[in-house]
Amino acid sequence: MILSCGEALIDMLPRQSTIGEPAFAPHAGGAVFNTAIALGRLGATSGFLSGISTDLFGEMLTAVLAGSKVDSSLCIRSARPTTLAFVRLVDGQASYAFYDENTAGRMICPDDLPALPDSVRALFFGGISLMVEPGGATYEALMTREAGSARVLMIDPNIRPGFIADEAAYRARIARMIGMAEIVKLSDEDLSWLEGPGEVASLAQGLLARGPKAVFVTEGATGAHGFTARHSAFVPAQKVTVADTVGAGDTFNAGVLAALDRAGVLSRDGLAALREADLVAALDLGVRAAAVTVSRAGANPPWAHEIA
Repeated sequence: MILSCGEALIDMLPRQSTIGEPAFAPHAGGAVFNTAIALGRLGATSGFLSGISTDLFGEMLTAVLAGSKVDSSLCIRSARPTTLAFVRLVDGQASYAFYDENTAGRMICPDDLPALPDSVRALFFGGISLMVEPGGATYEALMTREAGSARVLMIDPNIRPGFIADEAAYRARIARMIGMAEIVKLSDEDLSWLEGPGEVASLAQGLLARGPKAVFVTEGATGAHGFTARHSAFVPAQKVTVADTVGAGDTFNAGVLAALDRAGVLSRDGLAALREADLVAALDLGVRAAAVTVSRAGANPPWAHEIA
């Protein structure tokens, strides 16, 4: 099982009622939630670990997970409310109002963490779950605990500077987690925010020197790079009519993990000896899966049969 660990929330998307009143429609979301969904749809054995409410929105989240063949049995259930993100669109640009105080997702603590079954072979971390407390510290504690195991660890910080309350503390957390990870994925913007100006290749090599075995960097409509100590590769983005880019990076992450899993190299030894062909295959599936997601509205990752 590939276990995605991080936020699940409800995006309240702006709509108009039948009598013309402003309204909001609830949609399941969250970056790490989207990766778990995409993994399940791509045929990987996918699991999800998060704090999820027993309220009606929490039931909606677990139903969506089940519908995409994602195991939610490791989720930490509580009566606290679900995180809500109300979306406002102005000239096509989205802004958010988050309601996250004392929520089921945010308030998980290290003592809540379950023991993981032997079936869990890889863990994925990232998203806004790493920016808030005590949840952020809890996910870091889980990664620290599992760094001593044989399980593969991956992180995509998916940085949102506007959500960061304490930049110095957040940067320190991400640095520690990158140092524990076997796989790191960043957008080019994330890479620049963390490492400053420079060429993608040289900045990625700097990250590899800190311990990861593979670094992936996406460049939006341009394509994606992959780097190991011995190989580098680039796969261009597919040309599609873009509906929106919601969930594109999350789907790319799932494609990378699913491809490595299919190739039998999603292990510490496998990643240490990763062949160039496996690196290219991971980039290719990530790019093709993300292309389907951006071609339709919202975070709606493809099923395996939809990948060209």
